[in-house]
Amino acid sequence: MSKVKKMFSGMALTSILFMTACGSNAGNNGNAEVSPPANAGAAPSGSPAAAEPVTIEFWYGLGGKLGENMQLLIDKFNASQQEVIVKPIVQADYAETEQKLQAAIASGDVPAAVLSSNVEWARKGYYAPLNELIAGQSDFMQEDIIQTFLEQGKVDGDQYFLPMYGTTQVMYYRKDALAKHNIKPEDLTTWESLAEAAAKMTETADGKTTFYGWEPMWGKDNMIDAVLSKGGNILSDDGQTVLIDSPEWISTWELFRKWIHDDQIMRIHSGGQGWEYWYKTIDDVMKGQAAGYTGSSGDQGDLDFTQLAAMEQPGWEGIGEGKPVASAIMAGIPAKASPEQQQAALKWLSFFMNAENTAFWSMNTGYIAVRESALDHPDFVAFSEANPQSTIPLKQAAHASSPFLDPTGGKINDALGIAADKVQIGNVSAEEALKEAKETAQRELDKLNK
Repeated sequence: MSKVKKMFSGMALTSILFMTACGSNAGNNGNAEVSPPANAGAAPSGSPAAAEPVTIEFWYGLGGKLGENMQLLIDKFNASQQEVIVKPIVQADYAETEQKLQAAIASGDVPAAVLSSNVEWARKGYYAPLNELIAGQSDFMQEDIIQTFLEQGKVDGDQYFLPMYGTTQVMYYRKDALAKHNIKPEDLTTWESLAEAAAKMTETADGKTTFYGWEPMWGKDNMIDAVLSKGGNILSDDGQTVLIDSPEWISTWELFRKWIHDDQIMRIHSGGQGWEYWYKTIDDVMKGQAAGYTGSSGDQGDLDFTQLAAMEQPGWEGIGEGKPVASAIMAGIPAKASPEQQQAALKWLSFFMNAENTAFWSMNTGYIAVRESALDHPDFVAFSEANPQSTIPLKQAAHASSPFLDPTGGKINDALGIAADKVQIGNVSAEEALKEAKETAQRELDKLNK
C-alpha cells in the first residue's frame, strides 16, 4: 500500500448534509490532461445503427477554471460512447444548485444527475437509492473507491450519493512575503505563530492596512476548523447538547474577531454573487495585497506556484496538529428521473469517477481523487513529484476531522453561519454571537429529540 493510500485509510469521516467547500482549477502550472483514446465512441465496422442516445441534464454549481474542467470531462464522455449525451446545466454555486433542485422536485421536472447531496431529502425519497443501479454495472468496482468517501454517501445503510472528489481547506502563501521577513513556513504550525507572522507582514499607511498578513475565507468553516483543532465539538457525544458556546469556541472565534477588527492584520471579503468573495480573496494574494489566505484544495489550478506555496492548516500551542474537516463532494440521482435516465446518469457519474478521470480532476483542480487506483496512475505520480503543493491536501486529510452531519436539517449550521457573520463582519464579540447561536441551535435540537 502506498504512503498516500495509507493516509486515506487512516481518515475517519462520516456522512455529510451538504458540502459548501469551493474551488477553482486548471491554471498555468503543470496542469495535466488525460485524453480519450483516438477511437473512443466509434461504432464497430459493419455494426447495426445504434439506438437513439439518452440525453440527460447534469446540474452543478462550479465557476472559473473548475467549471471549464467539468466541461472538458463532459465533452470527453459524450465523445467516448453513443448511448448517453450529457447536457450541462450550470448554476452559480452549490447553494443555488440545491435551491433550483428543490423547485424541480416540486414540479416533477428533475435533472438526471446533480452535484449536490442532502441526507434529509434522501430520507424523504427525493433521491434514488443507487444500490441496484450499481449492482447492475459490472465495472463499477466499489472496492477501489476511497471507502471513507464512499461511506459519506450512505443514508441509513443505502448508497444514495457518490463521491466525485474530496476536499479540505489548506493554507496558501506568497513565498516573497515570508522571505522578506525571514519567516519560515515550517515554523507556522500553530495559529499563534501564524498570527505573529501576519502581524509582522502587515503594512499600513495613514492608519489603514494596505497589505494584510493573512485572509481567512468568509463564513463559518475556517473558524470551525480552528475550533476542532483546539478540541471543540459541535454536539455532545449523546447528541443532546449543543456545545458551541464552550471555551474552545469562544476563545477561538474571539481571536479571529480581534485579528480582523482590532489588530487589522487579517481581512474578510464577503457578499457578492456566487463565488465572488472567494475570487476576491484569491486576487488579493495573487496581486500582492495579502501574504496568504485559507482556501480550498480545489483552488490550486487558479494559483501561480512560482509565486505561491501551500501548507497545512496550523494547530494550537500545547494541543497538537490541526484537525480541519476533509469531506467528499457528492452527486446524486433524483428519484423522479425515469429508470432510463437514472441508468444513463450512473453511466456518466461512473465515467467521471474512473481512475483516469479522477486523476485528471485531481491534477487539474487540487481536489482529492476518489479512487485508490488513481493515486498510482503514472500521470498522477509524475504530477505530484513535479508539483509538491498537490500533496498538501492528502497529507492534511490523514489527520482531518469528520464533517458535521446536522441532525436538524441545517438549523444548527444556519445558526453558526449567522454567528460567523456577526463576528467577522459585525465585530460582535464571539461570546455574544455564539451564545445567541447556541440558544437557537439548542431549541431546534430539542424539538428534534422530543
